[in-house]
Amino acid sequence: MAFDINKNHNHHFCLSRKRCFLILLLCNSIIAYIYYIHGQNQSKKTENNAINPQNMHVNVKQKQYPIEANQAINFIRSTLENEYDHDDLISFYNFVQQEFSLGLRCARKTKKIETTTQYNYTIYEQINDNITTTRNENLERPIPLTSQIPGSPAFTVLHLSDIHVDFAYTPGSQGDCSQPLCCRGGQPAPGHTGAGFWGDLRNCDIPYWTAEIMLQYASELEKIDFIYYTGDLPPHNVWNQSREQQLYSLKTINELLGKTFPNKTFYSAVGNHEAAPCNLFPTPNVRSDNISWLYEVLADNWIKLGLPEDTRETIERGGFYTTVIRPGLRLISLNMNYCSWENFWLFINSTDPLDQLQWMIQWLQYAEDHEEKVHIIGHVPPKQCLASFSWNFNKIVNRYENIITGQFYAHTHNDEFVINYDEIDQQRPISMAYITPSLTTFSNLNPGYRVYRIDGNYPGSSYWVLDHRTVIMNLTATNIYNRTIFIDEYDARDAYDMENLFPNDWHNLIERLKNNIDGPLMGLVYQYYTKSYANGNQCDHSCRRGLLCDFITSRSEDPHACDSIPN
Repeated sequence: MAFDINKNHNHHFCLSRKRCFLILLLCNSIIAYIYYIHGQNQSKKTENNAINPQNMHVNVKQKQYPIEANQAINFIRSTLENEYDHDDLISFYNFVQQEFSLGLRCARKTKKIETTTQYNYTIYEQINDNITTTRNENLERPIPLTSQIPGSPAFTVLHLSDIHVDFAYTPGSQGDCSQPLCCRGGQPAPGHTGAGFWGDLRNCDIPYWTAEIMLQYASELEKIDFIYYTGDLPPHNVWNQSREQQLYSLKTINELLGKTFPNKTFYSAVGNHEAAPCNLFPTPNVRSDNISWLYEVLADNWIKLGLPEDTRETIERGGFYTTVIRPGLRLISLNMNYCSWENFWLFINSTDPLDQLQWMIQWLQYAEDHEEKVHIIGHVPPKQCLASFSWNFNKIVNRYENIITGQFYAHTHNDEFVINYDEIDQQRPISMAYITPSLTTFSNLNPGYRVYRIDGNYPGSSYWVLDHRTVIMNLTATNIYNRTIFIDEYDARDAYDMENLFPNDWHNLIERLKNNIDGPLMGLVYQYYTKSYANGNQCDHSCRRGLLCDFITSRSEDPHACDSIPN
């Protein structure tokens, strides 16, 4: 049977009126050129929709537009013809026409595409971001998960992310400043305290020595089998970063990781702060600016940290890869910067510019055919992606719920989780996405890391997360006593009185929280969300409802995701 997204929901990202007008001003100058290339490619435009079984793309027949005289044609043609391919401009033109014309509407109109195929892959339209997922008729829903048999083997995974080491951090310097990142120099104002030696809870990243001692603590106390490491190494001085500075951060921190955790394999993902400028990852067809300088270094560093050499090709192509962690468990690492709303290059193609979704589907199908389970790692959680990517991603998770047994993200710096639900039965949880807390203190957060205990190491292992524990540094006490004070902040099963950490257990926790939003349990959830910087009394009813909403929203711009939460 086939599932189709009903995209009449107002889920596509809504831009402010100011941003809309900026886009319209740009369109005013490029539409004449669009008209020109439409006329030059009439034969291409009139082709029928066809499915290419090699890459499972649906080719979309373009509309015909008249060529109109405009003095800007020659200028636009000369400046853009060397920059973008024809398909890039057509994609952008269609995007603008559908998103911003006729009253600056935010909802995308949908044209349903009927497709039939023998493949059990997702077929999606690159421009109009529709998706049809065909499920094997003989593939049964997963049987309900049960508790692990006592004494069954498990393994331990350390999850590190958002380290954000600031090599210019200066103890005693100004912690309250007018720039995005402080604690880098200057004298504190009268009556204000200077930056602490070990770090600061204001808009400051952590110094190198704090990262070093925290990683050393984890290496000595945790019995780790391997490490998930999901990006963001450079500091938040985003206004004056260069490629050289970014590469210095990558090299220095990766060397520290390798030295601190010898003989441990790191499974890595690229963060949004690795680029220069931050967040801006050019799409492949942009000729004047590419990001190969970053991907080549990442490939070298990640392979030094344990990845096999056969991951190099896709890392250098786009910062993503797949590999087998152990027999029966496959890892897929995605470059989520190609779905992030902060990446302005996606105005050219916001759906799937690197074909990561198609690539992921092929490997998920391979894993299903070969009875593998799959963990997915990335930096930006799918709920924070552009809607075209986010909704398609959720569709894929629905299709392969029987083999995707864990998703691991970061980026927000907070301690969060997200439940994926069945798109037909929206009360049936199917997958869990864990968002790990940051090592950096930026901002108003204690440094932290996450340890997962995962079912595995025996035939028929489920590879589901059985429990997780969060460790934080009490930064205030550490600065006062000038000695590092680490705390086992909480164990998820004990703290939330959960039998297991399967999707249904998290769903039951959500139901308990819904029934008593203003109660102490929800206050505890908020405390852990901030890594014990704040307590539950600092989160009012509206704040708590918003947090619950985040936990059950796996698709961005979903207007109905939180309808079940009482006001």
